[in-house]
Amino acid sequence: MTIRRIAVVGAGTMGHGIAHASAAAGYGTVMFDVSPAALEKGRRAVEEVVRSGVERGKVAAADAELTLGRLQATSDLARAVANADFIIEAAPERIDTKIALFADIERLAPASAVVASNTSALSLTEMAATLRDSSRVAGMHFFNPVHKMKLIEVVQALETSPATLAAVREVAARMGKETVLVRESPGFITTRVNASIGNEAFYMLMEGVASARDIDKALKLGLNHPMGPFEMVDLVGLDTRLSILEYLHRALGEKYRPCPLLVQYVKAGRLGRKVGRGVYDYE
Repeated sequence: MTIRRIAVVGAGTMGHGIAHASAAAGYGTVMFDVSPAALEKGRRAVEEVVRSGVERGKVAAADAELTLGRLQATSDLARAVANADFIIEAAPERIDTKIALFADIERLAPASAVVASNTSALSLTEMAATLRDSSRVAGMHFFNPVHKMKLIEVVQALETSPATLAAVREVAARMGKETVLVRESPGFITTRVNASIGNEAFYMLMEGVASARDIDKALKLGLNHPMGPFEMVDLVGLDTRLSILEYLHRALGEKYRPCPLLVQYVKAGRLGRKVGRGVYDYE
């Protein structure tokens, strides 16, 4: 299939990053969010990344203008997906929210459009069952920040077709990304491993084994991790991490039970960088 137009459903941290990657790759891109404020914030974030690229000499000024010219924003889902060849859902990590969006996409988008979800842990097969043709659904797990991270986990659901996988790989390649193919399972590769590391780090912090900064420092200098587990969870969002762990706990058992300290932090509103305070204080 020929892919010219991509719709990104969701303008949050991941959504606007994916929309930027799409527009920079040469696709006509429409970014949707139900919240006009989120759309405006997402648009500004894309402009900031593009401007920074020009200032650092990574992006030519003419290419930056073309990228921004390819990106549209709308709070009308019908307008966003009506002419899309390829749709990337980037809504919050809740299965009910994603299934509701897939039902809307089935109603409003072309029946030929590939539908990918940016889920980091949830069941693509369950989402795909919302569509009459579940073979056109796959996972595209991007990483934050999208413009810096090279990997996309391509997730094959139960009925994902070879043509759908080929289309997903084509889009990923044009975005300049590397891919790994994962058969659908809870947490895929990276989320499953990363959730375990982060949860264990919270248990060590709760038990007084070491401070958060020293745990982060140990993993960065001793294991060559680019970020410590607490730096990572503050970037991802503690509420997002908790939601993922709760899902993995239900699906895979006791070893993924969320640490009580993580639960406390979320209840206290310490959700990470996005609110100015998580494990660390950013205010």
